[in-house]
Amino acid sequence: MKVLVTGASGNVGQYVTKALIDKGEQVVVAGTNIKKLARMFNSDVDSVLLDFTKKDTFDNALKNVDRVFLMRPPHLGKAEDMYPFIDAMKRHQIKLVSFLSLMGIESNPIPPHYKIEKYLESSDIPFAHVRPGFFMQNLSGIHSVEIREKNEVFVPAGNSKTSFIDAKDIGLAIATVLNNSDIHKNTTHTITGAEALDYYQIAEKLSEITGREISYTKPGYLKYRKYYINNRGLPKAYVDVTVALYFMTRIGTAKKVTDDFFKLTGKKPRTFETFALEHLSCFQ
Repeated sequence: MKVLVTGASGNVGQYVTKALIDKGEQVVVAGTNIKKLARMFNSDVDSVLLDFTKKDTFDNALKNVDRVFLMRPPHLGKAEDMYPFIDAMKRHQIKLVSFLSLMGIESNPIPPHYKIEKYLESSDIPFAHVRPGFFMQNLSGIHSVEIREKNEVFVPAGNSKTSFIDAKDIGLAIATVLNNSDIHKNTTHTITGAEALDYYQIAEKLSEITGREISYTKPGYLKYRKYYINNRGLPKAYVDVTVALYFMTRIGTAKKVTDDFFKLTGKKPRTFETFALEHLSCFQ
């Protein structure tokens, strides 16, 4: 039987897919852009159309599949948007779902991930929730613009620390869980990097790696929100979610360091220096 990877073209999904292939699994990648998926993975996988808002795409996506990597698309703001697909997985007797959740979600019912976890558990589908810390890719992605153009790390995180983890490591952890589904049924895994860094340290490391003087400007919530909406043109709903996450970061929810990644994979998580060197073009 095969493994279905939802969100396969995204930061984590692409690494889940590659790690599953490396482990000898047959993989079905799912999304709304079949051509893009085919370009990314060539003939290594099967590609299927899956749209969480269209129930008529569910059965074909779940055909000949017994395990699923599930992630919530960012544009679906309500947990309830995911329930019909979870119901479909139950009908198809999926033997393990690994859901991409959030670190600390077990005590934070505000983000939709909390309700999705609870709904999965109540559905009696065997689950393995993976709860990563902040992605290093947040810095090489959404926040790289200010780093490149202004030599600034422009994040409203105050003096807080974050145990950043590379999406590549998240992908490996999820693939490991799905590849060993019998021993990971009904488990949770909070995976982080090996150290917690504040954004002054991030700026210092980026300065060393790029050879430029990069500073952490520590903007307030309002300044950050106004800039990202008015100057960057990002949707208000998206920006408000990031503000909420940085608020949680400021009260210490992102600094925890665990050894769950090592326990799962037998490997040490990748360092921020290694990540930044690999993604140097994003910061130049």
